[in-house]
Amino acid sequence: MSFAGRFKAFINHPTGPKTTHFWGPVANWGFVAAAIADMNKPPEKISINMTSAMAVYSLIFMRFAWMVQPRNYLLLACHASNETAQLYQLQRALAHKWTSPASV
Repeated sequence: MSFAGRFKAFINHPTGPKTTHFWGPVANWGFVAAAIADMNKPPEKISINMTSAMAVYSLIFMRFAWMVQPRNYLLLACHASNETAQLYQLQRALAHKWTSPASV
């Protein structure tokens, strides 16, 4: 198949760029980028509540991406990456909270 034929097949695919199956995950990569950018911030600045919410959100949407037909592997990869990044941030925040001396 020629390049033009493959490109047309990609464009018209059920999970191609004409659908939310494509643009939803593309937009969600911003969460992953933000979590990675925040890895250099001090752990006391990490919101445990928000990071926990983001981890639960990604866990739910990983299941959704797996169950929806056709399967949305781009969304699954996005939320698996976000889950990893959020759990790392949560671990940093909790370790800081548990090991830092209590304020008097």
